Amino acid sequence: MTFYTFTETRLRNFTRSVFLKMGCPSADADLATDVLLRSDLRGIDSHGVARLSGYIRLWEKERINATPNITIVHETPTTATIDGDAGLGLVVAPFAMKVAMEKAAVYGSGWVAVKNSNHFGIAGYHALMAVEKDMIGISMTNASPLVAPTYANERLLGTNPMCYAFPAGKYPPVVVDMATAAAANGKLEIAQRANQPIPEGWAQDQDGNGSTDPNALKNGGSLLPLGSDKDHGSHKGYGLSATVDILTAVLSGANYGPWVPPFVAFLEPSKNPVGEGLGHFFGAMRIDGFRPAADFKAHLDNWIERFKSAKTIDPSKSVIIPGEPEYAFEQERKVSGIPLVEAVVNDLNELADKLRIDRL
Repeated sequence: MTFYTFTETRLRNFTRSVFLKMGCPSADADLATDVLLRSDLRGIDSHGVARLSGYIRLWEKERINATPNITIVHETPTTATIDGDAGLGLVVAPFAMKVAMEKAAVYGSGWVAVKNSNHFGIAGYHALMAVEKDMIGISMTNASPLVAPTYANERLLGTNPMCYAFPAGKYPPVVVDMATAAAANGKLEIAQRANQPIPEGWAQDQDGNGSTDPNALKNGGSLLPLGSDKDHGSHKGYGLSATVDILTAVLSGANYGPWVPPFVAFLEPSKNPVGEGLGHFFGAMRIDGFRPAADFKAHLDNWIERFKSAKTIDPSKSVIIPGEPEYAFEQERKVSGIPLVEAVVNDLNELADKLRIDRL
């Protein structure tokens, strides 16, 4: 597989140009770019600039509003529901997290549900906003229905990621950022580009049989919940996914389950929606609402050190702290650049030609 490496600045300028061509205001283009680049920097290649052409296709279908009027439609001192006005989730989500943080700054915690939004990038970006203010950040979203619940042979849930981010003291934040499916759809897309099989337990074919074909979804199959099957705990992954769907959509007034509008533009949203757009959910909790922040961070440092010193099966390996690999990627890629697979580079250059902007 062929890779090309680009500096963060080059990719940032290219991505910003794409969002400006969509008609995004300058500040929104900068913010959307930052969300996508943070994904690539953190090594989550499936949710970075590789998604750009998907956003453009949705915009062309008039399913993304480049100039949304994001509003609070319901509010209490500690909670709010936000209407994203069909804007880029990359812009709507940070707006919502800021509202949650503002409420937390005054009352100790803030909770915000969002409807009428779109794909919001990586959940970690938004949760980490709270960490910068000595808060615990929580971020989740529902997504295109690609996952079959335990025992089902029908796509009813999304990969429905959730993230919890905790500030440490002398160490990087602990960031639990994960899909509630066995694998995110983006990983299948990467396998498709590389023409490689996917691991067993990620997907099933249209008949409900396990499959290692990266094109299983395209051929009528579905992703599996975290755990893959009942014997390995898929009912737990299903339960986590259901929790995300209820908090992000049933609570906010967004579409849920099979009614969630698909990210791919060639599939049309349901003609009988039960809500508006995609849904998100955010939480921010001040650490000093529970104990002094310095005490918490010192003890989280101790927690990290104890887990890193754990005896391991393989002496050459150590226990991984949640968020540690992504942090290492970010430090390395800021210096060495961001690698993109050839298929993504070609896709982005075709997009550049179409939009009449400079190629990568």
